[in-house]
Amino acid sequence: MQTANLLPLVLVLAVVAYGLAYMRSRAVAEPLGGIRNLKSLPFYYAARAALWSAIPALIVLALWASFEGKVIQNVVMGSLPADLAPQSEGQASLTLSQISNVAAGKLDPALVPEGIAGAAGLLESLRAQSSQFKAILVLLITVLGAAFAWTRVMPHINARENVERTLRGIFFFCAAVAILTTIGIVFSVIFETVRFFGKVPISEFLFGTSWSPQTALRADQVGSDGAFGVIPLFTGTLMISAIALLVAVPIGLLSAVYLSEYATRPVRAVVKPLLEMLAGVPTVVYGFFAALTVAPFIRDVAELIGLEASSQSALAAGLVMGIMIIPFVSSLSDDVINAVPRALRDGSLALGATQSETMKNVIFPAALPGIMGGILLAASRAIGETMIVVMAAGLAANLTGNPLDSVTTVTVQIVTLLTGDQEFDSAKTLAAFALGMLLFIVTLILNVFALKIVRKYREQYD
Repeated sequence: MQTANLLPLVLVLAVVAYGLAYMRSRAVAEPLGGIRNLKSLPFYYAARAALWSAIPALIVLALWASFEGKVIQNVVMGSLPADLAPQSEGQASLTLSQISNVAAGKLDPALVPEGIAGAAGLLESLRAQSSQFKAILVLLITVLGAAFAWTRVMPHINARENVERTLRGIFFFCAAVAILTTIGIVFSVIFETVRFFGKVPISEFLFGTSWSPQTALRADQVGSDGAFGVIPLFTGTLMISAIALLVAVPIGLLSAVYLSEYATRPVRAVVKPLLEMLAGVPTVVYGFFAALTVAPFIRDVAELIGLEASSQSALAAGLVMGIMIIPFVSSLSDDVINAVPRALRDGSLALGATQSETMKNVIFPAALPGIMGGILLAASRAIGETMIVVMAAGLAANLTGNPLDSVTTVTVQIVTLLTGDQEFDSAKTLAAFALGMLLFIVTLILNVFALKIVRKYREQYD
């Protein structure tokens, strides 16, 4: 039985265990004068039965699914004759692919060596046996867990404490998974970054002004020396992000001020949903808009005033990206402004301040931490955007301060480096991890800096 079919069956059995334990708890309580004489409510006895039947079975199912493929693969590869045994990882991958194709019926067994055909039969047999054993073991654990919980429905047992302890363990596990996943991502990127700096000097990467990540397939290949200077990429990233924030922050913030303080209720009910619809537009649509409308318009306007503009420019990408992130600034700022206590507004107005003075001197400083959070979220969104940059700004890594030129960003180059069949041994592919690590560090520094600003201005309202 497949895991996808086994999982719903385990959940159904857990529901059955819940119902049986609930009925038993009611039956046990009846001779004692009602459920008030039980140590816990019937719900907790039932919930404990469901947890005891489902959790052990799900743990076994997850472990089986995690190691099943690797164990079967090792057994199958170990059964190959000596003359067919792979000598490298590449040969092992190719051999395993042939065995899997034969087992799946995609490849005629007559076209492969006899040992490969035999391994394919063994693979199919092991998969069938593993599926059967897995189903039997998981269902047996589910039933035994439910039966044990059913027998433990007793008046003197505090089922509520058991359920709460189990749930605390589940919550802790979920939190630990999130933390460990983050740590794993960071360390995996660090490991590949260290490998990259073993091939390319860190000084060249951080201070180089040319980006051309080409690697040679042969020692005598023309253009075999790659250039891995990251400055052009970060220059393009910061330029496009700055243009986007120059568009989004004023418009989004002033829109939030109008909607929260000046707009009437009917106007707010219409304008706010329309403004938030911008967040639901796919980025590829923004990319088409930037490439087909905004970029040609900027080029034509630049030619009219005697300037030279590329058909793909940082200005076009930044303007459209700014339009895209307006809802991030507007919606969060609007919610934060509305969350300011009404007493601050009333106190300021009662002292004779105008509505604009109240907004400038009272409401805005009180809402500044939340507003900074919205701006920081918008900046992160702008830095991480890829599709608009590809379609509107291009892929050329130019070190320029002219927003009318074609530029590229760090995220675009990461996608470009990892596109297609790549070997994770070349500097070209490993450069993507180094870019990701550097971008992570820069974003972390921006977060720390913004947090210090927020704390500085929050002190007067603590």
